[in-house]
Amino acid sequence: MKQTPSHSSSLILVAAGMGTRLGAGIPKALVQVAGKTLVEHAIDRILQVKRITEIIVVTPAGDHRMAEALAAFGSMLRTVPGGSSRADSVRRGLEAVNPGASAILVHDAARAFAPAELYDRVLDALDQGQANAVIPALPVTDTISVVEPGGAAGAEFIDHTPPRSTLRAVQTPQGFNAAVLRQAHAQLDHCTEAELEKVTDDASIVSAQGEKVQVVAGAQQALKVTHPEDLETANQLATDQNSSANTARETMILPRIGNGIDVHAVSQDPARPMWLAGLHFPDDVGLSGHSDGDAVAHAACDALFSAAGIGDLGTHFGVDRPEFSGASGVSLLAEAARLVREAGFEIGNVAVQFVGRRPRFSARREEASQVLSDAIGAPVSVIATTSDGLGYEGEGTGITAYATALVFPRQR
Repeated sequence: MKQTPSHSSSLILVAAGMGTRLGAGIPKALVQVAGKTLVEHAIDRILQVKRITEIIVVTPAGDHRMAEALAAFGSMLRTVPGGSSRADSVRRGLEAVNPGASAILVHDAARAFAPAELYDRVLDALDQGQANAVIPALPVTDTISVVEPGGAAGAEFIDHTPPRSTLRAVQTPQGFNAAVLRQAHAQLDHCTEAELEKVTDDASIVSAQGEKVQVVAGAQQALKVTHPEDLETANQLATDQNSSANTARETMILPRIGNGIDVHAVSQDPARPMWLAGLHFPDDVGLSGHSDGDAVAHAACDALFSAAGIGDLGTHFGVDRPEFSGASGVSLLAEAARLVREAGFEIGNVAVQFVGRRPRFSARREEASQVLSDAIGAPVSVIATTSDGLGYEGEGTGITAYATALVFPRQR
């Protein structure tokens, strides 16, 4: 039967173990690698998987340190105290999972560096519906032999050696149909503590109930930190992954966005020409200002300067610059574009909207957009609206223009 797609899945992160073999003297998941605890490394990667919408972290019973360390994640996750065995800890995590979850993943914090694509691989296989349980695993490269129990002298002898082609090293996260996992764990109610201690993963519990368990490709990064020497490998993994992330950030060209606003009052001089969006409107009285008062062009200039981080309109064309007295908005915009490119940026586009009663603009919108686009050598779009009679724009005594510009660093 095909699964319901796991668009919102719950994950139980088992972090309750004391890690006695690691010998750190603290819960294993609190051991630090490259400046972060193992449990934090695990959560960082889980949060990259959008289909996982609920994280339940099972912490050591009676030890509040982990819950306190994870408080910074806020509502992204919840913590519950674990039990005396791994199976018991998962059971307690199950009790905290949203009853409406259709898929549940179980993961060990000791495998903190399992990559996000491994979670997706497990969820994809669950969605395909060939099985109600999916586990990641790696092929075994060593020869594995089954030995007879030791004799009186403690000697061990090989019983048989299965072919490596049939063997897999099982990892987590393991994914399950939620109802199937709950039902399998319910069958453990009558197990003794000694029997529960022998349960090492959830796939074996589900398999014991007759469910088929599908195997998908595992990941070398999902190694389990168990012994002190594993920490060296984990440190190297963290260093390599951080280096890859930093390299990706350095090579990625991120756009920058800037906003600009310009306000001009209608001039008291009835003979002042109206220039707006690079166009002359002979039937309207112009806007006051140091230059031609073109609020649209000026807002576009400010948006470009803001995006590039090189000041504002006053910085470059202020009243202390007499050479710009009466200058056209188009010439200022062309100069603004030149300054932005000189600062090492290329222009993506500029969008401007102005608010005012006049001039009547719709018939000349495309003309204005073309004039301003030609001025900066990049697309500019201009639109207009009214304020329904409100404020100075509605009274016809002024105009406000709002602009947004996108620029991006030029590759060197």
